[in-house]
Amino acid sequence: MAELEDRIAQGRGDAPADLVLRGGTVFDLVTGAMIPGDVAICDDTIVGIGADYEGAKVIDMAGLTLVPGFIDTHLHIESALVTPLEFDRCVTPRGITTAICDPHEIANVMGLDGIRYFQQASAHTLMDIRVQLSSCVPSTDMETAGAEIGAGDLATVMGHPSGIGLAEVMNYPGVIHRDPGMMAKLRLFDGGHMDGHCPQLLGRDLNAYCAAGIRTEHEATTAEEAREKLQRGMRVLIREGSVSKDLEALAPLLSDVTAPYMCLCTDDRNPLDIAEEGHLDHMIRTLIARGASPLAAYRAASLSGAEAFGLRDRGLIAPGRRADIVAVGSLAACDARLVLCGGVVADDAAFAARGAVAPVGRHSVKAPTVTPEDFRHGGNRAETDVIGILEGKILTEHLHADIAPLDGDKRPDAGRDLVRIAVVERHGRNGNIATGFVRGFGLRAGAIASTVCHDHHNIACVGMDYGDMAVAVNRMAGIEGGFVVVEGGRVLAELPLPVAGLMSLERFEAVHARLTELRAAAKSLGVGLQEPFLQLAFLALPVIPALKITDRGLVDVTRFELIG
Repeated sequence: MAELEDRIAQGRGDAPADLVLRGGTVFDLVTGAMIPGDVAICDDTIVGIGADYEGAKVIDMAGLTLVPGFIDTHLHIESALVTPLEFDRCVTPRGITTAICDPHEIANVMGLDGIRYFQQASAHTLMDIRVQLSSCVPSTDMETAGAEIGAGDLATVMGHPSGIGLAEVMNYPGVIHRDPGMMAKLRLFDGGHMDGHCPQLLGRDLNAYCAAGIRTEHEATTAEEAREKLQRGMRVLIREGSVSKDLEALAPLLSDVTAPYMCLCTDDRNPLDIAEEGHLDHMIRTLIARGASPLAAYRAASLSGAEAFGLRDRGLIAPGRRADIVAVGSLAACDARLVLCGGVVADDAAFAARGAVAPVGRHSVKAPTVTPEDFRHGGNRAETDVIGILEGKILTEHLHADIAPLDGDKRPDAGRDLVRIAVVERHGRNGNIATGFVRGFGLRAGAIASTVCHDHHNIACVGMDYGDMAVAVNRMAGIEGGFVVVEGGRVLAELPLPVAGLMSLERFEAVHARLTELRAAAKSLGVGLQEPFLQLAFLALPVIPALKITDRGLVDVTRFELIG
């Protein structure tokens, strides 16, 4: 009771507050009012606003506006290419105080141990990392992952303090057609929170999906799609990642009316874009610049996310709420000058005082040694299925091209931007190698390879030269996974990702520098894509229309079947 009594006493001013933020203005996300006065904090809780307070510690906020900490409502921290603790150091100073993550990238490599790693890390970060339990490991039965997680497995990791519920249910055909394995997972979380993932699903199929109790959706890519999903009671998460960029399309739908039901997320954003543009702060700035009111933008960034995910202790600067606070110079600039996470100032000293978590998933690349001949693509017919890249989207087109076989091989053709793509199984389970064609890279020579390959995280490789493709794929074992660019049999640039082939052990500044080198190396080969590595990674995700490739072959996602 002493703690409760302390909060009440400090809120009333009968005792000095532990911390006072003095002289700023609070932006109230309920009424839209700007409230002058001090903010009093007891331990990790706001106890007073709109009045004068004395405190054991006082921080001058004169001229600054105080807003609630931002909530990234859906992301995979692994896609930031750094560990959870390094991600914390990277984005918390930008105002992100809560991250609701799905660790299904690392879970697809190493199963429940990957989820436990994130749960353990969440106890040490300044930001509050909420670890959803991955629903689709693997995402479908049309790929080879490093692990399989069923309902019984999920039950063993439920109940952790970081948990909220079931992470994105990507196997939407499994939901609407009542796949028994999927039904078991939904029943396990019945009555609790379940995240959605249902690109282009509308009408009765959408009704059926929502009837399962799934309440959020981050895959809407048009305003019309998002509007229908809002009308079905879903909370729509506006996404702006390194590849999936939906903010421009959905911004017109965000208003003071819809903001309580719309949130912000990044899904997959790498240190290159975080350093050069920002994170949720970038989204807030952009939304306001596109005409959204500051009230709508900041609601979507905090209060709406808190309410959508049942986090009743945050999302407002108000007595009794968690002291997650961002001080900005202006609402339009969203330029964080000071960030508090649970009453702790996010500065160098606070980051240095965190506990450590031992890395996991080392030496996870167990792919077969490949030769140039492994990348030949046979076939008797000239008509050939081709994956068509849509830059800024993880959706792809299902294209066709006439490619005449020559000596039993359909060769890449730089003149028509027909590039060889291959997926090599790397978990040591079957050694599968599948090949196909992709259009949209603009590659003229060399090869690019990656173990970031959603969601099974095998090795994805594109190239114009089979020898360079073999060098790139074989290099992965030596660096424990990562990104590689090769030309003329020589590695031009690489980024080792030794934590499960997904995350670096370096600081995010070093990762940013390596990514800059990789982007320049890819550009030297003719690649015109802004983010070629994550764009490549999503070409292997068989739950996003229309044509994808896994280690088992090409996948027609519309028909949800392997076609070759």
